[in-house]
Amino acid sequence: MLDHVLNPAPIFGRPDGLAAGWAISRGPVGYLEAVAAMEARAAAIAAGEAPELIWLLEHPPLYTAGVSSKAGDLLAPDRFPVFESGRGGQYTYHGPGQRVAYVMLDLTKRGRDVRAFVASLEAWIVGALGHFNVEGEIREGRVGVWVERRAPGLPTREDKIAAIGVKLRRWVSFHGISLNVEPDLGHFDGIVPCGQTQYGVTSLVDLGLPVTMDEADAALKASFIEVFGPVTPAEAPL
Repeated sequence: MLDHVLNPAPIFGRPDGLAAGWAISRGPVGYLEAVAAMEARAAAIAAGEAPELIWLLEHPPLYTAGVSSKAGDLLAPDRFPVFESGRGGQYTYHGPGQRVAYVMLDLTKRGRDVRAFVASLEAWIVGALGHFNVEGEIREGRVGVWVERRAPGLPTREDKIAAIGVKLRRWVSFHGISLNVEPDLGHFDGIVPCGQTQYGVTSLVDLGLPVTMDEADAALKASFIEVFGPVTPAEAPL
C-alpha cells in the first residue's frame, strides 16, 4: 500500500468543515429502492433537513441505462433486469463484487461548479486506487477511471475499472460512482459498457490484487477525506 498524507485543504470541501455521513449497507440493495431512498435524501438535504451522505452498497446483478444510452448498446436485454436511470452516461452493469457509492452532496455549500465536482469524483477514485499501487488514469472524452494493461509481446490496452454517473437536483447530487473490486466481469458482456467498444473492463482482483470489499471501502474513505473533507458514521437508508 501507499502511504497517503491527508490534504489540509480538500479539493472540493465545505468551507464550514461539516462532515458528510458515511454509511454502508451490508446486504444487497434493490435498484428502485435505492433510487427512491436517494431522491428522498437529496430532497431533504436541499431543504436543509438532513446532512450530506455517502452511501456504499452492492446491487444484485442488473443493467442501468443513463440519459445518453443507445438502444443498440443493450446486447442481452433478457439477461438481467434493466432500469432506466436519470444519471448521466450510458449503459452500465451493477452487481455483487462491485462497490457502488451513492454521493449526496450539497454543491451550494461546496461551490456550484459541476466540472470541478466531476473532476473531484475522478480524483477520489484515483486516490483510492493509489492505496493499492494501481495507477488510475483519466481520458479526455471518456468518463470514468482507466488502467493501462501491459503484457510482454502484446500491445498496451486500456480497461475501465470505475464508472461515474451523477445527477443534480437543486444543486444536490445523487447517483455517484462504481468501483470494480471483484465482480463477474463476464456480466459486462450483455452491454456495451458506457458506449465504449474498443476498451475492456477490469477489476482490482482481475489485476491480480486480492482486495476485499472492506479494504476497498477503507481506501475509498481515506481518499474521500482527502478530496471532499471529513466524514462521520451514519445509518444506511436501507
